[in-house]
Amino acid sequence: MRALPDPVWPVLVLALIQVGDGMLCLKPVRFVRECFEGVGFPREWWWLAPVVKFAAAVGLVLGVWVPVLGGVTVWALVAYFLVAVLMHVRAQDFGRNLFLNAAGMLGLCVGVALYSFGP
Repeated sequence: MRALPDPVWPVLVLALIQVGDGMLCLKPVRFVRECFEGVGFPREWWWLAPVVKFAAAVGLVLGVWVPVLGGVTVWALVAYFLVAVLMHVRAQDFGRNLFLNAAGMLGLCVGVALYSFGP
């Protein structure tokens, strides 16, 4: 894994996506609520989603200048979305929430990790 991302732009795009996703989770919009409810994510833990997403955005942006931080952050996002995919599968939620949201973000994060931080 490279210490600093090259190219940087996918990392910054992913950071912007995380900020947008975090904003959608602050007071969850309908499709986010449905996603949380569909996998049985406890309502009292919903506040964690925007915290994680904003922290990820900060880690990605700082990772442009701080060795290894961006790589660690993007692989943490891979783990986060892998868990999300598994939660959808476990809940037998095989619709849009699984394929577009969780699996789509998992693929995007893996792509950024390999493209910007790969060998």
